[in-house]
Amino acid sequence: MNAFVTGGAGYIGSVCVEELIKAGHNVTVYDNLSEGHRSAVDPRAGFVRGDLNEEERLIQALQAAKAEAILHFAANALVGESMANPGKYFRNNVASGLNLLEAAVAVGIRKFVFSSSCAVYGAPECVPLTEELPARPVNPYGESKWMFEKMLQWYQRIHGLEFVVFRYFNAAGASDRCGEHHRIETHLIPNVLKVALGRAPHCEIFGTDYPTADGTCIRDYIHLVDLAQAHILALEPGKQGFYNLGNGEGFSVRDVIQMCEKVTGKPIPALEKPRRHGDPPRLVASANKATKELGWTPKYPQLQDMVASAWRWDSHHPDGYPD
Repeated sequence: MNAFVTGGAGYIGSVCVEELIKAGHNVTVYDNLSEGHRSAVDPRAGFVRGDLNEEERLIQALQAAKAEAILHFAANALVGESMANPGKYFRNNVASGLNLLEAAVAVGIRKFVFSSSCAVYGAPECVPLTEELPARPVNPYGESKWMFEKMLQWYQRIHGLEFVVFRYFNAAGASDRCGEHHRIETHLIPNVLKVALGRAPHCEIFGTDYPTADGTCIRDYIHLVDLAQAHILALEPGKQGFYNLGNGEGFSVRDVIQMCEKVTGKPIPALEKPRRHGDPPRLVASANKATKELGWTPKYPQLQDMVASAWRWDSHHPDGYPD
């Protein structure tokens, strides 16, 4: 089908575009390049530089693409920044998202796939997280994702817009062509690999006294290509609902550092620091529902696969994308 991908120049969106094209879909990317990179966009995809606030341009782009489905990745996604500047997150993730929903209805889109986050759950009382847990976001980023999820439900009820929402934590790894290059990097794996690349003297561990096997936080990681495959499955007619995507196990901070040392063959010193306020000991998502209802099974659930693919890309692109 004709797929319209917002944020398709970003880390997750660019790999999803690649996989969509491999699966036989026609893709148009719509991105303002505030966070993404033009060179990350697959040359086989159409590209429109535009902002979701440009309502006429957005509708024109959807019409020109003859879009049948929207995959919405475009968002601001820094938790700390959202606590310092909440207006940015409600403006870009919610108000701009509303523009996209209105445009979808205006041009007759029938399918909408939304890249949400397990941040909607806040600090859960139990793990692994299932879709039945209540949404209790603890920061404006998570709240903005939850607000948009609720908007989707109303647009389905009123306009018949079929939607799939994916909630996940840490996307990781790289494809052969696309990798991770954020202007502000907060993710653990790329920051650890920076040390192996000689771009940082050490990585950081925030908290070593958690009630886990090695005292460091455990987090869920999922390979980008596996995320993309879930989005492709979501395009099938009749698929609708909320789905967690995760590996079901999780890896500690020390697990990640040790795996990076193993993959790169280089020592990676770590500076131990106090806990960060609000960091839960363990956050892991159950993907049983996605497996059962969508037929989704991760091909790369092992941490070594994620780190190795990221290292290959970083080694060939030590400065990231040229733009």
